[in-house]
This record gives sequence, C-alpha cells and structure tokens, in this order.
Amino acid sequence: MIYWYIEVIIVRVTTSKSKNSESFYITQSYTNAQGKSTSKTIRKLGTLAELSKRLNTDRHGVMAWANEQARLETAKYKSEKEDALVMVPFHSNKLMDYHKQKLFTGGYLFLQSVYYGLKMDSICRKIKSRYKFEYDLNAILSDLVYTRVLEPSSKSSSFRAAKQFLEPPTYELYDVYRALSVLAREIDFIQAEVYKNSFFLGNRNDRILYYDCTNYYFEIAQEDGDKKYGKSKEHRPNPIIQMGLFTDGDGLPLAFSLFPGNQNEQKSLKPLETKILQQFGCKKFIYCSDAGLASEDNRVFNHMGQRAFIVTQSIKKLPAEDRTWALDRCGFKRLTDDVPVDITKLSEDDKDHLYYKDEPFTTKRLHQRLIITYSPKYAAYQKAVRAEQIARAEKMVANGSLKRQRKNPNDPARFVNKIAATEKGEKAKIHYYLDLNKIAEEEMYDGLYAVCTDLLDDDVADILKVSEGRWQIEDCFRTMKTDFEARPVYLNREDRIKAHFLTCFLALLHFRLLKRSLKDAYTTEQLLQTLRSMKFADVEEQGFMPVYERQKITDDLHDACGFRTDYQFITKRKMKGIQKKSKRR
Repeated sequence: MIYWYIEVIIVRVTTSKSKNSESFYITQSYTNAQGKSTSKTIRKLGTLAELSKRLNTDRHGVMAWANEQARLETAKYKSEKEDALVMVPFHSNKLMDYHKQKLFTGGYLFLQSVYYGLKMDSICRKIKSRYKFEYDLNAILSDLVYTRVLEPSSKSSSFRAAKQFLEPPTYELYDVYRALSVLAREIDFIQAEVYKNSFFLGNRNDRILYYDCTNYYFEIAQEDGDKKYGKSKEHRPNPIIQMGLFTDGDGLPLAFSLFPGNQNEQKSLKPLETKILQQFGCKKFIYCSDAGLASEDNRVFNHMGQRAFIVTQSIKKLPAEDRTWALDRCGFKRLTDDVPVDITKLSEDDKDHLYYKDEPFTTKRLHQRLIITYSPKYAAYQKAVRAEQIARAEKMVANGSLKRQRKNPNDPARFVNKIAATEKGEKAKIHYYLDLNKIAEEEMYDGLYAVCTDLLDDDVADILKVSEGRWQIEDCFRTMKTDFEARPVYLNREDRIKAHFLTCFLALLHFRLLKRSLKDAYTTEQLLQTLRSMKFADVEEQGFMPVYERQKITDDLHDACGFRTDYQFITKRKMKGIQKKSKRR
C-alpha cells in the first residue's frame, strides 16, 4: 500500500539581521509527509552591503531583485516537479468504480488549434450579441466540427461522442438543436468571416477559384421542401438536395450553397459567386469548372470585371467544324517545347509527353480560345478500359441477352445493337450484334481533352495546370461524403439541414488547414486515422497516459500546433496547460 499526501510549497524571501549587517535568503516552506509545516533555506543571496554594491541600488531595489529570484526559483521548482517520477498505487484485489470514464479522446486538440486560429470563438460572440440565447454557441459549434471529423454520426450520437473528449460538453442535447437554427440563419455571415480569418493561418490562393456541384440523398420516400427528386450522382432513387462548392487554388473550401434537388446546377453559380464578390472582398480570380458548369451564361458572367475563366469543353458538343478540327490528328505540338509532332507516329519515348493545339473559338457572345490536348497515356488507358467493356458486350451477344443500365454511361451494353429478321413472313426474331461503328466512334476521342478560356495570350502550360487542379474539389466532395459521412441526411427541418452542411463545410476546412500545416505530407486517410487513434487513459485521477502510437506524423502534428501530448504521463495540471495552448492562449 502506498500512502499519498499533498505537498504545499511556498517559496519566499527572508532576511536575518545582525549588529553590523543584513542577509537575504530564499526559503522554501512546505508540509512534510507527517503533515507538519517546516522550511529550509535553498539559497543565500548575500548581505545588503554586497548586493547594494553589486546591483548599484538601495535596500528597496535589493528586495525587488530578491523577489524576482524567488519567482524564478518557484518556476524552476514547478518545472522540476512536472518532470519528476510519478508513482500511482494500483490494487490487484480492488474492483473498478461503477460508471467511471477511463478513456478519453484527444485528437480534437489539433482541430481545436485550427478552430481558435480561425477565431471561431470571436465569430460566435458576434452572433450571440444579436440573440438572447443562454447556451454556449462556441462550445456547441466547436464540438460539432470536431465530431464530424473524428466520429461522424447523427447529432445525438455526436453529443455522446463529445462526452468522451478531455473537455466534455457543458451544454445539453436540446441546446444543440436550438443552436442549429441560429447557425442556419447566420450561414452567410459565418462563411464570410471564416474566409477573412483564414488569412491568420496563412495565405490563400484565391486568384483561382474552382466550382463544382454534388448532391446528397435523404432516406425518405416523398419530396419535401428543397428535398426533390433529381439526377442523383450516386444513382439513388431518393429525394436529394444539391450543394455548390467553391474552393481556392489550393483546394481549401471557400464558400458553399444549397439548392433544390430538381434545379439545374448551371443556375447555382451566379447567386453564390455574387455573395463571394460582395461579402468576401474577392473580386479578381480565374473561374474554373468542368463542362457541366460551363454554360455560355456562366462564361459570360466570369468574363466581366477582373475575372476570367478556364473551363473544360465537351468535344462532342462543339460545332461540327470545330469538332472536325479537334478530332484531326494534325497540327499538334509538344507542350514542353512547342515542337510540331505527328501524333499518329509517336515513338515509345514520346508517349510520356503531352501534346496540344489551339485556335480561336468564337460563340455568339464571346471570343474564346479552344485548346485540344492529346495524351498517349490517357489514350492507352481509355483503350484498355473499353477492351474490357467490349469483352463483356460480346458475352451479352453470345448469350442473346441485353441488360442495359440506362443511368451508367460506361455500360458495355452501349456497344450492343439489335436487328429484327424475318423468314417467309414468320414472326420477327431479335438478333444481337456488336456495333463496330459505335466502337470506332468512341475510339476517335481517345486521349483527347478540350479546354476553353478567355485568357487569349496566356501560356498554354499555365492554363492546363489550372484546369488540372479541379481534382482537388472532387476530393473535397469525396472526403465529405465518405470520410465525414455527410450523407444520408436524417434531419427533416430545413434550418437544421442547412446547419448540418455548414458543420460539414467547416469540418472540411479545419481538416484541410490542418493537413496544409503538415505541408500535405500525409494522405487524408493517414491523418484521419492518426487523429481518431489519439486516446488518453485516466490514471487514478492523477493524470493521463497517452495510449496511442508515437510516429513521425504525431511528431509533426505537435510541431505544427505548438504543444505536445506524447509524454509518458501527463499530470492534470499539465493537461490543462496543453488544452490552453490548443486554444492559442
């Protein structure tokens, strides 16, 4: 059995006087193991005469200096005490207490560093000044963001997950639902403030803005509000709601909007971009999107002011004359040096390069530039994929059955055609055959890619580099849908649905900013797995023991955020200091 006592330490300046001199000391007073008060001298500072001469001051100045030395000794003692060997008693025949939490989640501390770096607490205070609610909006919003990253689930499950944090909620579940309504009303204000505050954490590449749309399904059978039947990107037969998302050139989320599931996504751009122009102070940028969001109206809109556009273009939808030119294998140049190349006669050494040609492209309302690229690697990939699809189509023909998946553009059945044949007036019989013309038609587009822009004089390589960056916004959607489980959505009220997607958007931004602070050295999966694994065990209420594996990524997280959690043992006082540092205080 080990006995524990509370040691109270007081460090102070004492003096002793003789007939001819006065001496100064630093004394340590404490309570010993028997509970008795005692003291000891830990340092003699010198006599008044010696110190006055050395410090060139009077007795008042000497005392001030002595008090500062006592303060330094106190700090030194606390530091040494913190580093001291910790002994905790355990009993092999003593049962655990009922309902006593032993394991805590700590990965949120690193997200918390980003949260307070974005001054989200200040944003919440500004919102609170416009309302009369009593709950802690900052605590609720921060926990909703952290749990969306660490343990995504319903709002009630998120509340239970937050109870596992080292700093558990001080609010109730009903406060969460009340807060969702407020967050929904402040959705535009929060986005604008977060964008402005994000510059405290580093520069934003807001000279390039990527835009794309996706949709999220609901586990309901009937349309309700903005939850409408529309073209689901996941081919689900459920009502959907659509999201438009802007990211900057580095893939950091910038702004989002929600719109009904049955609305044409082309029309979603102008309202959201107008908000960015008016509320974000962001007016000079290149708009970049895929062909599905590159209508003539959207191009014209981004041809105004200090804006420009770089968008992908469907070659199949080009006017006949431009399409013929695009498909012609003549006129290509190597991107790296502009050397003319016959792409029909490429050597093996040339197949790693990218080739292009460009020409003016004028529509009814715009003078543009059409760039066609050819990639031998992309052509080989498309050919290999199609070969597999043709093999499956041949099996359909051999079996005399055709199972068409109408919603899948890559369905092998597209290569199968049919003909009805009759003999001597008998009933027509259906014969299936491989449509070689269809195959040949698709082969014409192998390796080709088209981009349109109003940047008529810019370098082609620079334009293509911007266009290639669109993968980042697609990765954002994948993270939200898969890693953060933003769908299916189980909420019904419109305001709570809006708040749900706001927290998903903020979670994505926090995660991306944290990932950037690590110089993007780790994948999304690596960072998520690390954050979710960072648990701490309570050790008999004396402190906490980390129960995660120290790795290079955990070292980098600590370096990036300015605190450490990987000590063998963390006293409760030290853990409070870590929590304080994670809030940048």
